[in-house]
Amino acid sequence: MGPLPMRARVMAYSARQQVRKGCMPSIRRRALVCAALGAAVSARAHQLRPWTPTRPAPPLSLTDLDGKTWQLPALQGRAVVLNFWATWCEPCREEMPSLEALAMRHRTDPVTVLTVNYQESEPGIRRFLERVPLALPVLLDRDGSATKAWTPRVFPTTVLVDRASQPRHQIVGAVDWSGDEARQWIVGLLMAARS
Repeated sequence: MGPLPMRARVMAYSARQQVRKGCMPSIRRRALVCAALGAAVSARAHQLRPWTPTRPAPPLSLTDLDGKTWQLPALQGRAVVLNFWATWCEPCREEMPSLEALAMRHRTDPVTVLTVNYQESEPGIRRFLERVPLALPVLLDRDGSATKAWTPRVFPTTVLVDRASQPRHQIVGAVDWSGDEARQWIVGLLMAARS
């Protein structure tokens, strides 16, 4: 994930030192270590990685829950936000509302937001969506081959694809898609086709 901010590193170091010294009862030690690790993770929830320019886009042909087949070449001319997730992944679930808001915010722009579920059964996904409604297309990566080709197999991972169907970035970890950083990424995807 890259280097953590100084405050998170100091908190984690301090917690480890107190645990080593045996200064705290077991429950308090665990709570402090969990809090320090939580602060470290939240301080750096995602990592933006450029897509290697010489690496071509892997093939993408997946069916969604409604039976529609989605293929990347058919989306040429549109920026694509391709989010790989699983129902058991807590950060994935937390990220979903902001992904949906991103799609709504760009509904009049040439932007498509797709979610790709990793190797879960259709009935299981549908049960999950009854509890956590999602209007975005859910593509089924039944054998995991798309996830293997597109991501480092860390969830969530989002791949940003420009309007020429060329992947530009991988974002490993959950993102607040309503934030300024995410807005800049989307604007960059939309502008890339104009260059």
